Amino acid sequence: MISIYMERPTTSHLIAAKRILRYVKGTYNLGIQYYRNHKSFDQMIVGYFYSDWSGDKDDRKSTTSCVFVIGNAAFSWSSKKESEVALSSCEAKYIVAYMAAYQYAID
Repeated sequence: MISIYMERPTTSHLIAAKRILRYVKGTYNLGIQYYRNHKSFDQMIVGYFYSDWSGDKDDRKSTTSCVFVIGNAAFSWSSKKESEVALSSCEAKYIVAYMAAYQYAID
């Protein structure tokens, strides 16, 4: 969520970023576990995608998000505020589909 405001950050965004970093510092020993021979681990890659058409009320730009999982564990995720305004919800869905395909290709 905080990355949405990186174009024009304010003091409150800096405070939120510091809070996130304190959280990460306190949970650095936690992680995601991948099991090779686990029952639920079926080697299938599943992708979930989300786009909120003109979700930012200030500039009407959409936020697109995607996450890829294997079994129960996420291995790639991305969230981005788009640089251009989508003219329809269909266009916002095309944008998130492109972003997800690109994300999957580079991972």
